[in-house]
Amino acid sequence: MLAAGCELFPRPGDTDGEQQSGRWEQHARIVVDTDPTYTLVRLGVDTTVSGRHDVMLARFDFDPSDALGDEYSLTVALDLGDARHLSANHSYSLGDSIPAYATVTCLCRPLRPDSVRGTYVMQTRGSRQIAGRIDATLYFTEWNSPRHARYRLRQRIHGVRP
Repeated sequence: MLAAGCELFPRPGDTDGEQQSGRWEQHARIVVDTDPTYTLVRLGVDTTVSGRHDVMLARFDFDPSDALGDEYSLTVALDLGDARHLSANHSYSLGDSIPAYATVTCLCRPLRPDSVRGTYVMQTRGSRQIAGRIDATLYFTEWNSPRHARYRLRQRIHGVRP
């Protein structure tokens, strides 16, 4: 019963990313910093916001094979609004109900974020940690080309307050 509430094990069909970091701030906003000169996009958290506004920033690392060069990292930022108003085990639409942003770091052509579509389900929210599940497709465009890239992220996601 306890393991089901904490959801420690992956579900069938989950992606194989390892969450390396997860930050949850209760009085913040997401900052998307784009530098086209260096083809960089950075996601950050601005904590100078007054009033309650929850955001989560998490990074997942992927290494699908033992070969070098196919590794990549996904950074996802979720703008949860006031997380106290989110119902546990209710599916919220990413991009509509919950604004979401993503970046990818890979040995590939530089990519800029387009959109994040999918769902987020909050499972637990405590005083220091928020946990849930994300089931999303992250869309990117090459900087100097109309070609698109998609990445899938379907797994548990958590954030811890510093």
